[in-house]
Amino acid sequence: MTEAVIFDMDGVLVDSGVYHRAAWRALLAELGEEPAHPEYWRLTIGRPSEEAVPLLLGRRVSEHEARRLARRKRDLYTDLSRSGVVPVPGVRDFVMALSRLGIRRAVGTSASRFDLDRLLVTVGLRRHFDVIVTADDVTLGKPDPEVYELAAARLDVPADACIVFEDSLVGVEAARRAGMRAVGVTTAHTEAELREAGAERAISDFEGLEWTDLAAG
Repeated sequence: MTEAVIFDMDGVLVDSGVYHRAAWRALLAELGEEPAHPEYWRLTIGRPSEEAVPLLLGRRVSEHEARRLARRKRDLYTDLSRSGVVPVPGVRDFVMALSRLGIRRAVGTSASRFDLDRLLVTVGLRRHFDVIVTADDVTLGKPDPEVYELAAARLDVPADACIVFEDSLVGVEAARRAGMRAVGVTTAHTEAELREAGAERAISDFEGLEWTDLAAG
């Protein structure tokens, strides 16, 4: 029986993909670089920025350079997103319904604590989570399961009693490697891609989603 729900943030709680894509494009333009892949932004989805940088550039970079470029990308993202981010449709009502039912709730994200606090406060969701795990709390990013294993431990819930909502393929893989159920959110990838990665189902948003649809597994 499922006892807890863990949410990724970008593309699941907040619809921030357009700003992330714009920030990566702006970073490439500043560097005078061409993307290493036609759909370069997909390589970055769900990963800490430091790990996404060499994938974006298609070459090895030093840890120092990766951190520097990741900080610059975060600054660009912060500036771009000042125009406002919005929650994924229906997610606020779904999270509050879980709260009323006493279902434990966590966020497991590759974003920084700073970005998480800023974005979730903006959309009115920050106070609704029992546990928060960010890139600042883990050593390895998704698809490593560390972020979700730590979230389950802090919730004091077994991994196999958790269900994860993810929009990224590496995030779905991380959830499955942690021994958790995964539901895909099709804000970045198709249902077929998310299912192939291990999601048991996919949703476009949270409108009309009921806990009873998920609880029994």
